[in-house]
Amino acid sequence: MKKPAIYTLVLIIGLYVACQLIADVGATRFLDIGGVVLPGGTFVFAVTFTLRDLIHKRLGREWARAAILTAAGLNVVMALYFAVIGGLPTAGFFALGAEWTSIFALVPAITFGSIVAEMVSGLVDTEVYQWWRSRFGHLPQWTRVLASNAVALPVDSFIFGLMAFTILPILFGGESLPLDAAVSRIVSGQTLYKLVVSLVSLPLIYAVPEIPLSPEFSGAD
Repeated sequence: MKKPAIYTLVLIIGLYVACQLIADVGATRFLDIGGVVLPGGTFVFAVTFTLRDLIHKRLGREWARAAILTAAGLNVVMALYFAVIGGLPTAGFFALGAEWTSIFALVPAITFGSIVAEMVSGLVDTEVYQWWRSRFGHLPQWTRVLASNAVALPVDSFIFGLMAFTILPILFGGESLPLDAAVSRIVSGQTLYKLVVSLVSLPLIYAVPEIPLSPEFSGAD
């Protein structure tokens, strides 16, 4: 394997995992963009679907699944770490201890809701991408990304809204939103902006060649 190929693959996988982590931290901040309410992680998270497709294209389906599960596991580790350090004594000179804790340690519903949504939607994206490539491999490669993202993005937004704002708050003792409010105000806004970002990121699929590096990288395709 040539050095440029190694660096490219490490960069793509690293970006995928990093964007997942950044999106979860960003999800603790809610934005109002033109009257549409959405978590701050929406924009960067939308790019992860195209990055996942790049991994799938270059290395195969099993590698894409491994990246999804690894990112989910690292998100759990991050959430638990924030919870642990949030429970430790705050230094006297740090005046934002309570504010930090309220954001990173007392919002497990948002964190774990996003993890579940990321994992499920990522696996859905993988299967749709694989199916499209098998059935319509003669079409331009960007159609695979468009098809898989068009299915996975609404799935992600719905699961996140349902888990983070209606189900998990009950388990963690927080305030739960009515299902219709979560869907109409959060799910619809997320889906709209994610689809826009996804369309902009479509050309990224051509960043890597499709020929596997070696048989060991071909996955279970």
